Amino acid sequence: MIDVMITVPDTLRQALERLSQSLSHRPPLMRTFSEELYDAVMENFEQEKRPRWLPIDRAGKILQQSGWLAASIDSDADNDQAVVGTNVVYARIHQQGTATRPHIIRPRYKKALAFNGRVVKCVNHPGLTIPARPFLSLTDQDYQVLVHTVNDYLQRVLDE
Repeated sequence: MIDVMITVPDTLRQALERLSQSLSHRPPLMRTFSEELYDAVMENFEQEKRPRWLPIDRAGKILQQSGWLAASIDSDADNDQAVVGTNVVYARIHQQGTATRPHIIRPRYKKALAFNGRVVKCVNHPGLTIPARPFLSLTDQDYQVLVHTVNDYLQRVLDE
């Protein structure tokens, strides 16, 4: 058997150690990811697309009547993940869309319903369709930004 011994220069050994350390300790990378994901979601609200959202019947920006949903978007990161989301209950309906069947609305705590100057015992609701308007989505360009972020992160580690 032939033994071959390769001596690795200290600079290469140190670079590999830094690379290994940076890949096992990832919070800086994940924080950057979460910031970029947050920016992508805010861009979805700004452009009202990515993909294009179906229009609404009222004036104003889509999904921003009160601004509560967009303001509730938050990001977080740890060593293993970068997360962007919201705790607003109705966010899922707008993200995925929904449809309800026709149904009767009855008063829960009173004897009648009152609205627009009318008082009635019940109302026939025709049902409702809310189209999906995915605001928690990424484009191909967003994915490319994340790839560049990883490349930049690794390059900085190697350049130290």
